[in-house]
Amino acid sequence: MRFVIQRVAHASVTVDGNVLGKIQKGFLVLIGVADGDTKETADRMVKKMLGLRIFEDENGKTNLDLRAVGGELLLVSQFTLYADCRRGNRPGFTRAGKPEMASEMYEYIIETCRKQFPVVERGEFGADMKVELLNDGPFTILLDSEEL
Repeated sequence: MRFVIQRVAHASVTVDGNVLGKIQKGFLVLIGVADGDTKETADRMVKKMLGLRIFEDENGKTNLDLRAVGGELLLVSQFTLYADCRRGNRPGFTRAGKPEMASEMYEYIIETCRKQFPVVERGEFGADMKVELLNDGPFTILLDSEEL
C-alpha cells in the first residue's frame, strides 16, 4: 500500500463538475492499493499517517500532527501509484490491487479515518477525478507499507 501525503492549505476533488470532497488545512492523501494488502496493512498506514508531525509549532519546527492543528483529510484513490515503468514508455499496472479488492480497502481506510478524525472527505473510486490543491511548503511524503 502506498500513500502520497501532501500537506495542503486547501484541496478539493471534482467528478463530472461536482465537488465531492473539499478541505482546508490538512492532508490530501493519494492512496494506492496493491494485491496482497490487508486491513492490517491499512491500519498500520493510517496510524503512521495520522501520527506524522509535519506541521510547524510556535518555533517554526515541524513538530505538530494533523490533530494538533485541527487539520482535515481528503482521501483519493489512485491505482497509478503502482505504475511499473521499467520496460518501455507505457506503464504497467499489474501490481495494483484488483478493482473489487482495492475498492474495499479504500472504503475501509475511509471508515477507519472517520472513526478517529472529525473531518474526512473523499473522492470516488474508479472515477475520472479532477484534484485541485495548494501544497503547503511544499511538503509531500511517500509512505510505502513495504518500508514500515
